[in-house]
Amino acid sequence: MLRIYCPYCEEHREEDEYTYGGEAHIVRPQDPNALSDKEWGHYLFHRKNIKGSHREMWFHAAGCRKFFNVQRNTVTYDIEAVYKVGASAPDTNGEAGA
Repeated sequence: MLRIYCPYCEEHREEDEYTYGGEAHIVRPQDPNALSDKEWGHYLFHRKNIKGSHREMWFHAAGCRKFFNVQRNTVTYDIEAVYKVGASAPDTNGEAGA
């Protein structure tokens, strides 16, 4: 089980207190109505699914109830960085894209 640090509560908690929110830094289209079905489908369903260092959103469901970002290695499960939504992603050798 992962122990995840919440940057808002400022403490480590067990993974079961959190809900995975998907890939981080996905930008919502400015005008969704202007997109074709193919473009909208791509926005909704296509994600990078990186093997290695990957940036994800997590939600602290049993704590502060806020979203934050985690950079985690999907092979080793090591958490490399945790940062608040809206903050700049940390530079960790440029392995994961923002």
